[in-house]
Order: sequence, then structure tokens, then C-alpha cells
Amino acid sequence: MTGTSRTERAQYTEAVDSIRQRTTYRPTLGIILGSGLSPLADSIAQPDILPYESIPHFVSSTVQGHSGQLVIGRLEGHQVVAMQGRVHYYEGYTPQQVTFPVRVMGLLGIKTLIVTNAAGGLAPHWTPGDLMLITDHLNLVGMTGQNPLIGPNDPAFGPRFPDMSQAYDRELGGKVQRIAKNQKIPLRTGVYACLSGPSFETPAEIRFLRAIGADAVGMSTAHEVTVARHMGIRVLGISGITNVHDADPLHPTETSHQEVLEISKIIAPHMTALVRDILKQL
Repeated sequence: MTGTSRTERAQYTEAVDSIRQRTTYRPTLGIILGSGLSPLADSIAQPDILPYESIPHFVSSTVQGHSGQLVIGRLEGHQVVAMQGRVHYYEGYTPQQVTFPVRVMGLLGIKTLIVTNAAGGLAPHWTPGDLMLITDHLNLVGMTGQNPLIGPNDPAFGPRFPDMSQAYDRELGGKVQRIAKNQKIPLRTGVYACLSGPSFETPAEIRFLRAIGADAVGMSTAHEVTVARHMGIRVLGISGITNVHDADPLHPTETSHQEVLEISKIIAPHMTALVRDILKQL
């Protein structure tokens, strides 16, 4: 499956119709929750919960920490749709399958997308538990031939060659920085690098990522943001720094997914408070 063919457009429509038949909400804001950050969805009032496997053409998450369901309801005065867990390229899915829910959310009517993830920090002075406002990204997977927009382009979705100079909305980013300062929530800013995974990075890869300007690294987000921007959706991205990489080949620091999930438990309350305050100002 590549690009957007007529058959694929019919699949998006079928998924949207299925969702609309099971909820009366008409969300205008979408949220994608990364590893261990699912608790934010628990704040959504009077939710309609739709497991991914119950939605036509959605694929299921196979990773611990990703519940795999849409949660649709009200949060801070907004009608929202939250992805409680995402799917990843490394699970064996195509970039188009990974971003299928973003297309569906766009067709449901969302105008703003908040993307969260768990990421490894590349700055030596950062600490696990930090939050990072994503100001830009390096889609290394997309740059090596796995861009979700490869294939036929549907002009109803967006242009053949979408501009990515402002992938992350500066106005929304400015609001987040002011909120974090007022609420005394430490907030880093930086560039997120997207790799395919599922293996964590070697010390040499960490040195390379630092050299090309990355501040955090993960295995998601960039594809979703690319498709959202293709559809004209504003994007706000926040990373939860779950571990800090050591580039010293003689004294490497081991990383595990369990460690990511444990630190995410610490991050989740801060992420939840920040996102809720953002919604109050939108």
C-alpha cells in the first residue's frame, strides 16, 4: 500500500463511517499518546472507546504500553479523539498503515494534533523525566525511502509536495512554553530524530545523531506529523525523555523498554497537566 489510491480513500471513508456510527462526538482536536503515556486518555470525560481492531482497516499495536484504542469524548471544553497507543513501522507495518489513523482523524474533522512520545535524550546534561517541546524533526526513515507520502497523491488530502518548513506550529509551541513557565514545569526544546528501531542506538549512532543536530531520538512521530501537515493540520509535539544516551563506547549505558515504561509513569502526570492547560488556552 503506497500513497493514496482510490481504494485506500474508500478504506479511510469506511473507517470514518464506522467511527461516526458509534459516537455522537465531532472532535476537532486529536491526541496521539506514546509509550506509557496512555493515562492522559483517562482524563477524557464520558468517552466512547473503540478498540483499533473494531475499526475497519486499522491495524493493532503489538507493543507493551500501547493500549490500542481510540478514546473520543470531552477534555477541557474540547471534543477530542485520542489514540491510546500507536503502531510503529518496526512492527512490520508500512508507513501508510502507521499513519492511517491520522488520515482518519483528519477526515473526522480535527484541525489540531498533539503528538506525544517517549524518547531518548541526546544532550548529556538532560535527565530522565524531562519534557521536550519538539521544534523540528529529522525523519531519517523517510529520508531513506520510507516516506508515507510516496505513491499516488490525492489532492483532496493535500499537495503533491507539501511544505515542511513549519512542521511544528510555532504559535502553539509558544503557548506551551509560557504555560510551562507559569506552571513551573521544566520544558526543554529541541529536534527529534526518528529512526526505525526496534533496536536501541549504538554509541556511534548516538554520536552521529548529536553531530547532525538531534536532541532526542525515538521510533515514531515523524511519519504522523508528515501526514498531518500534508492535510493542513496544525501540530504540537512533546517528547517525554525516558533515558539519556551515553555515547562513550567504553562505558555504554544499557536501555530497555521496561525502563522507558517506568520513567513514563513519572512523566505522565506532568504531560497530562501540560496538555490540559494547553487545551484551556485553545
